[in-house]
Amino acid sequence: MGTVSAETVPAELWALAEQVTAAVRLVGAGLAARRPAAPTPAATGEEAGARFAEIDGPAAAELRERLSALHPRAGWVPEELDGSMPAEGEWWLCDATDGAVQYLLGQPHWAVTATLIRDGAAVLAVVHAPELGTGPGAGWTYQAVLGGGARLDGRAIAPLPRELAATVAGTSQPPFVAADPVALRRAGESLSAMAGAVPAVRNLGPTALQVAQVGSGHLALFWEYGRDAGNLLPGALIASEAGATVTDATGAAWTAGSDSFLAAAPGLHADALGVLRVVR
Repeated sequence: MGTVSAETVPAELWALAEQVTAAVRLVGAGLAARRPAAPTPAATGEEAGARFAEIDGPAAAELRERLSALHPRAGWVPEELDGSMPAEGEWWLCDATDGAVQYLLGQPHWAVTATLIRDGAAVLAVVHAPELGTGPGAGWTYQAVLGGGARLDGRAIAPLPRELAATVAGTSQPPFVAADPVALRRAGESLSAMAGAVPAVRNLGPTALQVAQVGSGHLALFWEYGRDAGNLLPGALIASEAGATVTDATGAAWTAGSDSFLAAAPGLHADALGVLRVVR
């Protein structure tokens, strides 16, 4: 058997990434076409959940069918909100309607994500926001493959250097963070610290999309406390392949099992760590 060069693997992954992107865009177009312009009238959690299931269920089934056809040997991570990732083998980790809250409220900050996990780490990621961007084929589409860089709408991306004094920072919380009092406390402490160090802190919708935006310079940094691998893995691959520094909030290597997360432009990362040191 011949050897595989270092260039071959990214080339093969990029070929698959283009096919995944086409599938993700089709699912996203269908969701965008079905989304009412007005906010959902659902007034309770039960009503909102039922409305979301009506939309997300068929889209998730379509995405699963398309990706399974493209790469059938990969399994399917059974539940995005569970937080655990298989440590061995290849798996699809996907979210057909990432940013369901925004979607149901008639806002454009939602996305379709597809990530290929290999032995517990992301090797391919696509994050597509159908209602962001302008022009033909409107929508932002982030792509990355391990060892092959990252792109936004087909163009190579890189984070932009920023000082804290010129930084817009993004943050979010894992689903059901109230069930984790330590993560909830750390989120509050870190928000107070970061809000005092930068001009603005924002939550701009889906976690995966915000982390990817660090890679393209649309955000300078993003941080979060709590275990949230399902939402962080796609953006983390995109940001790191773009050249951002991705760690946990103490500066240690980030993995799917980490309980905090920080992505920042390289020159800003150390300053962000300094801000977060106040968090117990």
